[in-house]
Amino acid sequence: MNAWGKSQNIADITLIPDGTGEFTRKMGTLVCKDNLGFGMRSWRYAAIIEEGIVTAWFEEPGFEDNCEPDPYGESSPQNILEVLKKDVALAA
Repeated sequence: MNAWGKSQNIADITLIPDGTGEFTRKMGTLVCKDNLGFGMRSWRYAAIIEEGIVTAWFEEPGFEDNCEPDPYGESSPQNILEVLKKDVALAA
């Protein structure tokens, strides 16, 4: 994840790899994705965290093991950027 972040020139964003799945398990978002050939993985979600406080949470609908299809929209970068842009506009 860190190598990907560097390749994308990502700055001012902390990427949090979870190779063992421990964080994911403790967050209650660990699901089986055997149907996609992945085994145990994190359910898709994203968060905006400011000074250690979760200020926005974006979780894909339909949380379940071997979910068909594998949803992707709520946690997409485009969706998060829209929320961040609105927050910046409101603060101005």
